[in-house]
Amino acid sequence: MALITRRRLFHTAFSFAVTAAMTPLSAVGAEPAPRRIAYVVSDLRIPFWDIMWRGIQSRAAALGYQAQAYSADNNARSEITNLVDVIRSGVSGIILSPTNSSAAVTLLKLANDASIPVVVADIGADGGEYVSYISSDNRDGAYRIGRVLAAKLKALGWADGRVGIIAIPQKRANGQARTAGFMQAMEEAGLKGAGIRQQVDFSYQETFDHTRDLLATAPDIRAIWLQGSDRYQGALDAIAAAGRTGQVLLMTFDAEPEFLEMIPRGTLAGAGMQQPFLMGERAVETMARHHNGQPVEREQKLPVLAVSEDNIKAEMSTIRRNVLGLK
Repeated sequence: MALITRRRLFHTAFSFAVTAAMTPLSAVGAEPAPRRIAYVVSDLRIPFWDIMWRGIQSRAAALGYQAQAYSADNNARSEITNLVDVIRSGVSGIILSPTNSSAAVTLLKLANDASIPVVVADIGADGGEYVSYISSDNRDGAYRIGRVLAAKLKALGWADGRVGIIAIPQKRANGQARTAGFMQAMEEAGLKGAGIRQQVDFSYQETFDHTRDLLATAPDIRAIWLQGSDRYQGALDAIAAAGRTGQVLLMTFDAEPEFLEMIPRGTLAGAGMQQPFLMGERAVETMARHHNGQPVEREQKLPVLAVSEDNIKAEMSTIRRNVLGLK
């Protein structure tokens, strides 16, 4: 019996040693690998999304996540390919800024089938399951910047002039909200519209052409509202080419670093500024709460700053950090 017992003890000890030698270091005392999250985004070439990505990176690092971005360059087919690649890579969470709200439904289904939680950051989805939808209060922000524009037109004695809109795609929930809020402000002020043109490729030339077309079809136009910001120069150049500089105001949604000087100078009448850096941070924080089993709000709306020459100085610190992602 003693011999059998010794043999059994030797066999057990040998098996334990072999198992220990084959066990990864992470299982015997090393730090566990950090969770990985993916940012599936429509187009990182657009400053708004790049700033949001910087917010995601900043908060991910602070909370112990590894983060990687997958830009579709505004191509819906590439977006699906990116999502499939993300799912195959085995991430623990996805932050999604889709090309449009209808495409988001398919993306959410694929992620849900793979049991990967998704936080939707801006643009929105026409349906599907997600942990939380974080957005700007687009309707309220557009309404308030519309009121700023209406007051400016009245102060200049241009209240009888019309207002044109160069819109982001109206298939997007955020685009619909921006248009609705702005039009409400116009109607309340008794201002008339001069038509709406939708962006497709978000290029300088497209913005220039839309602006030129609006100016040509509505000679009494007094303002143009661009529902984005990065192609503002296309609009300004078209106004100049038509000989209307100083006669037609330009208002934007979102912001560029140059706006910190352009708005006080009066080159721009103002801007409805979302807070993409803050939104990116909030998306990661929300994912972390979900992973930790904490309650998460289904919808979260961040305020949009209605910035003009009257308040830009007071809002400067918030604009630099939360809007532009500057240190």
